[in-house]
Amino acid sequence: MSDTSTTKTNTAGVDIRFLTVTALFIALTYVFTAFINVRLPIAANGGLIHLGNVPLFICAILFGKKSGAIAGGVGMGLFDLLSGWTAWAPFTFIIVAVMGFAVGAITEKHHGLGWDALAIAIAAIIKVVGYYIAEIIIYGNWLAPMASIPGNLVQIGVAAVIVLIIVEPLRKAVAHYV
Repeated sequence: MSDTSTTKTNTAGVDIRFLTVTALFIALTYVFTAFINVRLPIAANGGLIHLGNVPLFICAILFGKKSGAIAGGVGMGLFDLLSGWTAWAPFTFIIVAVMGFAVGAITEKHHGLGWDALAIAIAAIIKVVGYYIAEIIIYGNWLAPMASIPGNLVQIGVAAVIVLIIVEPLRKAVAHYV
């Protein structure tokens, strides 16, 4: 939704709207991950179902791949660093940044419920595969990561339902002010 003709920049050429929106969504992604969550006792690492994907997907859908990648990667990576899951932070930064980039890349070119749902489904695949590989690296076991897949799918599924319900009214509101 960026329009270079109306983009506000400072003297250094920095897009103030981009910085503001991205910083806001980094904070929202962190807060929704850190404070709206349920810890799972079933996975090898304990697991966590959180709503951090909600602001991540909204950001990527409304403001594009660059903001989505940065907001997701930094917001959730920061959560890992500050919550004691430090070993996960590099993986989270990469996996979630790729998720945000993918959702934004798809929805920048194609609008509508079906495209938003497809983008989130692709993000779910990225999350499941990415964290499966991360767990293999961290735990050195090919089988144990299977226990995390249901939690990852629930996490994305819940976020998808919320986002797909609220994103169209948000898209119209953003379009009105941009």
